[in-house]
Amino acid sequence: MRLRGILRKPPRPDNAAEAAPVDFADFVRARSGALVRTATLLVGDLHTAEDLVQHALEKACRNWARIGIADSPEAYVRRIVANLANDRWRQLNQAPSVPLADDRTRPEPGYGRIEHRDELMRALLRLPMGMRTVLVLRYFDEQSDAEIADALDITAGAVRSQAARGLAKLRAHMHDAARSDGPGADVIHLPFGEAV
Repeated sequence: MRLRGILRKPPRPDNAAEAAPVDFADFVRARSGALVRTATLLVGDLHTAEDLVQHALEKACRNWARIGIADSPEAYVRRIVANLANDRWRQLNQAPSVPLADDRTRPEPGYGRIEHRDELMRALLRLPMGMRTVLVLRYFDEQSDAEIADALDITAGAVRSQAARGLAKLRAHMHDAARSDGPGADVIHLPFGEAV
């Protein structure tokens, strides 16, 4: 799935002439952490994610006069991040083999209680890029189906379909992993508020 429109003009508010632009440096300070988290979930490696976000912010900076007055500058930059991750995935054509380092990536409160975090991340990285992108945007970035559809330039129905199929694949993989862990590992809690 190609995430189209990376250089498409961001939507302008009705009062674009009167809208005060968001300062780029303030935006970077406030939102770069969330962008790095999203990119890490998409590519599976913190260092690659940081490079990806830096590249996305560089692209956004060049057009910040337009992006800064848009309704949601972050949605525009997230689209760039998703497109860059998709391009990288297509070039590698394989899942990254570098495991996430627990000492470098501290999960936000609530994610730390996941017992099988590494296994979940590995399962997530095995999903096709479209499914993974939808799941990351929906469950980790808490975006609505409409926001995801707009960001990825697909329909809301496609978002729901990708999410359902992705969750089914994650459940199947996590059940297989739980069976191989032996007794007492039959219930796994996903960060999505569901037990499998």
